[in-house]
Amino acid sequence: MDYSELYCLSNFSFLRAASHPEELVQRAAELGYKALAITDECSVAGVVRAYQAIRDHELEIKLIIGSEFRLQQQTILVLAPNRKAYAQLCGLISQGRRRSPKGEYEVYKEDFAGLDACLLIHLPSPENPNTRLLSYLHEHHHQRLWLGCHRRLSSIDQQRQQYSQQLAHDYDLPICAVGQVYMHHPARQMLHDTLTAISLGMPVQACGYALQGNREHSLRPLDKLTRLYPKAWLAETQRISEQCHFCLSELSYQYPAELVPEGFDANSYLRHLVEQGKRLRFPGGVSAHISQIIEKELALIAEQNYAHFFLTIHDLVRFAQEQQILYQGRGSAANSIVCYCLQITAVDPRQIDVLFERFISKERAEPPDIDVDFEHQRREEIIQYIYRKYGRQRAALAATVITYRFKSAVRDVGKALGLPLPQLELFIKNVDRRDRGQSWAEQLAQLG
Repeated sequence: MDYSELYCLSNFSFLRAASHPEELVQRAAELGYKALAITDECSVAGVVRAYQAIRDHELEIKLIIGSEFRLQQQTILVLAPNRKAYAQLCGLISQGRRRSPKGEYEVYKEDFAGLDACLLIHLPSPENPNTRLLSYLHEHHHQRLWLGCHRRLSSIDQQRQQYSQQLAHDYDLPICAVGQVYMHHPARQMLHDTLTAISLGMPVQACGYALQGNREHSLRPLDKLTRLYPKAWLAETQRISEQCHFCLSELSYQYPAELVPEGFDANSYLRHLVEQGKRLRFPGGVSAHISQIIEKELALIAEQNYAHFFLTIHDLVRFAQEQQILYQGRGSAANSIVCYCLQITAVDPRQIDVLFERFISKERAEPPDIDVDFEHQRREEIIQYIYRKYGRQRAALAATVITYRFKSAVRDVGKALGLPLPQLELFIKNVDRRDRGQSWAEQLAQLG
């Protein structure tokens, strides 16, 4: 039997799931799944690590990119079968996040009307039998809409299954099995309970029915799935999976083309700017050695099609110069004479032994890393310039992933386990994280 799991949250759905994306794809491959969809709540943050794990470990499993959305006490999964659908999904996520305070989101049923390239799975809930949302989705996405049913071996399993079958008959929709996965292995149940307690701000023993009643929200063996779900529901997961062909490898940087004036292409204009910069940076003339390095750099930039990238960075530092905003390029970009001529960096290559391959090389096959620091008091001026020049629909701030540090983790987990705060502070004070001979877990055990 072939099976693809289409509903799986990773720890990027903060405090809702107890496994890393890497663990999920590894376990799914071990169990013989054909595909795994990472569907974090209003986010695609977890898919990058899942993709890297599949690539690095050569796992024989397809990664499907999607996201979970909750509205009107209902749950909808949106899957991206192609590049266009991925763009629509990301647009929906951005729209939902921009409407709400940090860490929250809000979507409306009308937002789903434009997802004409996406696949949608609606999860009926007999506890909240509101069909208005399903009717709306059916109207706009009948050919790309499924009902998803999860069996968690609870007292309402039969009711949920019958309700799904009734809706499937009323709306002429197929049903697919979904696992509603929160952890890669049943052994993570205690950690999931702890995360739930942290989320609720109370000890585990006080959480009651907020905790999962069993370990059925883990990736389950195929033979168990065949006993739980009708064969047609399992087969439907494969029909959905076979429509999904999008891979993160299809994505690439698309730099602004409007920076190139008429009469130039990107490479010739970059050379023009470098020639201007040479006269400023080397007023006494350029040695044959420096000229040779510049030609080597420009040739590699042209070969790797990075000219637009350099022009974009140059445009930002030019604006900073005009507005007298202090800035400094740093990192491996200092190994580039082209960056020095463009005034991105201020390191004179004659004073150091530059190795350009630390900055760009054919083997890495990825854009160079140019870090430019702007004075923090005026950084907002740079951001607003980017918005004005390129439009908000084409500009974004890169998100960072906030993770637990040791002290915060000990405090939050300890509170969830009912330990008094003075005892937790004692643990934190007496654990030496620099001790290479003994792990922090062993030190905590010795402390009791």
